[in-house]
Amino acid sequence: MLEAYFSHLFLLLIFIIPFIVFMKLLNKTGTKSNLPPSPPSFPIIGHLLMIKQPLHENLQKLSQKFGSVMLLHFGVRKFVVVTSLSVVEECFNQNNDVGVSNRPRLPAARNMNYNYTTLTLAPYDYLWRSLRRVAATDFFSTTHLAATPHSREHEVKLMCKHIYNESQKSQQVVELESKFRALMNNIITMGLIGKRYFGGDMMIEKGDMEVAHRFQEIMEESFRQINAPKLEEFLPFLRWFGIGRKFEKESYELLEKTNELLDEFTTERRRKGSPGSGIMLDNLLALQEAEPQLYTQDIIRGLILTIILTGTEAPNFALEWTMSLLLNNRKVMQKLKNEIDTKVDSNRLLQEEDLDRLSYLQNVINESLRLYPPVPMLLPREASKDIMIGGYSVPRGTTLMVNAWAIHRDPVFWNNPDEFIPERFEEKLEDKYKTIPFGVGRRGCPGMNLGYRVLGLALGTLIQAFEWETIDGGEIDMTASYGDLLMCKLKPLQALCKPRSNMIAHFH
Repeated sequence: MLEAYFSHLFLLLIFIIPFIVFMKLLNKTGTKSNLPPSPPSFPIIGHLLMIKQPLHENLQKLSQKFGSVMLLHFGVRKFVVVTSLSVVEECFNQNNDVGVSNRPRLPAARNMNYNYTTLTLAPYDYLWRSLRRVAATDFFSTTHLAATPHSREHEVKLMCKHIYNESQKSQQVVELESKFRALMNNIITMGLIGKRYFGGDMMIEKGDMEVAHRFQEIMEESFRQINAPKLEEFLPFLRWFGIGRKFEKESYELLEKTNELLDEFTTERRRKGSPGSGIMLDNLLALQEAEPQLYTQDIIRGLILTIILTGTEAPNFALEWTMSLLLNNRKVMQKLKNEIDTKVDSNRLLQEEDLDRLSYLQNVINESLRLYPPVPMLLPREASKDIMIGGYSVPRGTTLMVNAWAIHRDPVFWNNPDEFIPERFEEKLEDKYKTIPFGVGRRGCPGMNLGYRVLGLALGTLIQAFEWETIDGGEIDMTASYGDLLMCKLKPLQALCKPRSNMIAHFH
């Protein structure tokens, strides 16, 4: 992924030998005598050559040699990598959680995060707490979710109808990744702006098709930029030679397109919407009238964009991984089907109110998230003060990385950690940090409750409504593809799909 950058780097070494001296002085400044252990590194670039995918697996192997708390230097930036359950507990206890509640400020993320004022990257201060409170109250709270199940049930039914229609036209072969992406996007945008923009003519109103195409292009480009390698973040002097300028230009162009589209949404909701409608943007506009200095247009844009970006891809990948695991584990799928058939009326589709009775369905989801967390390395934190972790000094400004994937597969805490065994969740976990797919601490994902509801509703309905088989009778390829943050399947999921006879009436 980074080979092209390194070819530039080595050609430029002759110009930056003095920088070596500067880096050595920089590293000595403020050095603590009790820093975590660190592998041997190269001058200037530090451990950058170790950034190879899958990163979480490579870092796990390093931790086996250098310890569960490990210091890495990626150019000018210091990283502490944690792969131990006990240390994770220490990181996010009452003494340390506030001290690691900031996010690192990477220049490449400045534009699409509105100068670090979004819910994702804003520092832990009044603005962030205000955004978190609004998001929780108007979109993610238990009260709001309990009042809006029908909207999510309707979107799941539309997805199943789309799958049914496709299965009738293509000899029962259905491509599922795009269906899952459309579902997650539409659930989010219907709650935010009252419109859906994915799924084709069947789901998008005719007058919205042009906007939908623009929206889809912006989402695709946003994720491409998020996952693009950015070596200049760690070696800032590369900007002297023009490296990173193309990305910066593309970022500005994407920001302009995004602002134009988000402002169109805002204009429409000003005209049509009203507080109390259940649409989050309506409530944000009311807050803007009451507190215009806090809820500026950029703040509203950033909050809407953040919820869309964080609320779509990760749940989409989680649903795809879970369906793939079920197709490869027929006994588990049959056991899940039996539970749904026993506890849900066969004359109707599964509803959110059924989920509390479907314990095995929840076990399947938990086990899938354990094995294939969509974000295997939790979103990084930054120490806002000097702290102690695992008996080591972690200086202020150090980036903290938690290897959730390694913790989820730690043989010390999990029997047969690489196997798909939903039954392991029949007993309540003694330690809440054993599985952390939604993050942990103050900056854990506020959408966890919504995520579990949507995954349970979608997965349960797919199993209730259809019979599923692999296309060639073999196993689904579970090879992963990696960006900087997310872990998805390399090959989009396809399967044979046949509607169950008692469900066909629901799709006409």
